[in-house]
Amino acid sequence: MSAYKTIAETVDTELEIQRSRFLTRLVRVESEEAAREVIAKVKAEHPRARHHCTAFVIGQDARLARSNDDGEPSGTAGAPMLEALQAAGLSDVVAVVTRYFGGVLLGAAGLTRAYRAGVASAVDKARTVIRQEQQRVTATVTYEQAGPLTAAARRLGIAVGDASYSDVVAQDFWLTTDTDADHRFLELVAAHTAGTGRVEFKEMQFRDQT
Repeated sequence: MSAYKTIAETVDTELEIQRSRFLTRLVRVESEEAAREVIAKVKAEHPRARHHCTAFVIGQDARLARSNDDGEPSGTAGAPMLEALQAAGLSDVVAVVTRYFGGVLLGAAGLTRAYRAGVASAVDKARTVIRQEQQRVTATVTYEQAGPLTAAARRLGIAVGDASYSDVVAQDFWLTTDTDADHRFLELVAAHTAGTGRVEFKEMQFRDQT
């Protein structure tokens, strides 16, 4: 998969259902270890809550998916939370729903609806971004060529990265994996350097689209 969707920043929401409070936190993570650190932090913030139910999806292929009911009846919390994340097409995200019991039993169906709704409400509030596989490319050019080249690249929607300076400028760019993107970039550098610019194709990474 060359692109996938995740959240841009942490989201907190709250639902009250028959006097029980359901506090949902969505956090962007890139590993199971990071997800479990988020879960531990939420539990520490709410030590008096009865349940901290969780779900997370990780990886560009969303292959790693886990959920936990944390003492709620089996299948009534973690699974519907995970379904809400998957229905939204999200990855690299962990959801924690903290429940403060309000004294009214919701039953299995009610709990399932409540936990799914908690995550769905947070997903609705979240700003999402697309993570796209891109290739880092370094163009080595003169100081006089660097400015016009980066300006032209930006006009074409090419992401401009870091630069290092010596007697020349080694400027990084990020290319999408579209067909012929590398050839178009080579032509761009050649056109702005009279063929003197040197281009090196480097690693592939998933990066947020800007």
